Amino acid sequence: MTRPPLHTRRPFLAGLLRQLPLLVVLLAVGVGLLMVTFEHWRRGLVVVGLALVGAGVLRLLLPLRRLGFLAVRSRPVDVVLLAGCGVLLTAFALAIPGE
Repeated sequence: MTRPPLHTRRPFLAGLLRQLPLLVVLLAVGVGLLMVTFEHWRRGLVVVGLALVGAGVLRLLLPLRRLGFLAVRSRPVDVVLLAGCGVLLTAFALAIPGE
């Protein structure tokens, strides 16, 4: 006797697992913004930038069925935009003089 697939047995859990890459990226961005709130703006922006680069890597490596809402446009456009914005944000945060 075979078990039915997870999406028919537990649709909420299957949907949550499908959104896991996006949840990880949003959690990392939230931690970075929390750091900015507590006046560690440079480290916080680096964390946000690295989270965006990580999102680009996830978009590049994971299959479409595992990405959930992290896949918005075509793969090349998503990867270039996410990784490019992440690298630029990190570079700007490290280039601004201060502290």
